[in-house]
Amino acid sequence: MGAGHAHKLYRHGHSPVHGLPPHTKLAAVFAFVVVVVSTPREAMWAFGLYAVLLGAVACVAHVPAAFLFRRLLIEVPFVAFAVLMPFVAEGERVDVLGLSLSVNGLWGAWNVLAKGTLGVAASVLLAATTELRELLLGLERLKLPPLLVQIASFMIRYGDVITDEMRRMRIARESRGFEAKGVKHWGVLAKSAGALFIRSYERGERVHLAMVSRGYAGSMPVIDEVTASRAQWSYAFALPSAALVVCLLGWVL
Repeated sequence: MGAGHAHKLYRHGHSPVHGLPPHTKLAAVFAFVVVVVSTPREAMWAFGLYAVLLGAVACVAHVPAAFLFRRLLIEVPFVAFAVLMPFVAEGERVDVLGLSLSVNGLWGAWNVLAKGTLGVAASVLLAATTELRELLLGLERLKLPPLLVQIASFMIRYGDVITDEMRRMRIARESRGFEAKGVKHWGVLAKSAGALFIRSYERGERVHLAMVSRGYAGSMPVIDEVTASRAQWSYAFALPSAALVVCLLGWVL
């Protein structure tokens, strides 16, 4: 994948976190999320410490707080779902500011917000310090099925191509005076979606034939062999290791 396919979440830098091999960061983030999910929801202080740990990683990686918070907006739909839980959940009720809320719903909302936000924040930090091409190499190094890695690679590579095709089709419709104002225009939009699917399918066939003609036999060649030393693994797992200690204390206390 060329440099032109750098994703918007990535923030170029030369920090120690940027320099870690991608598969160590993937494994560390996965372990951190597992620890966070395993923490009892009643241990509120533990989630505060997790946030501090992520803040420390962001400082080491030179990722500004504003950059991180803007990317966290992706979880807004989950926040809306969590806000509704105290109103619709059953069980014991409690009055808060004149509103009758479910106790189980309040705990459930807190559980979703705390664990979801920490998981998204960890993922954003991973994306901010690792290029997409490196992430794919890391997935290969972690023995993810090669077919899934290839599918992800092509999705990333041709996502912008399909988006640009959609933009050109929209401009073509608007240049002919078309404006989608109601249900009566859904037929035109459906035909556009069908045409986009056919064009994408045909493009995929052409790309596949081009790959086969160049020797493709079901697996992509590995150009860069990514390895990690024991020190790099230790450095990467400092975050989930500290989180594990906090989780154990949460269960004990």
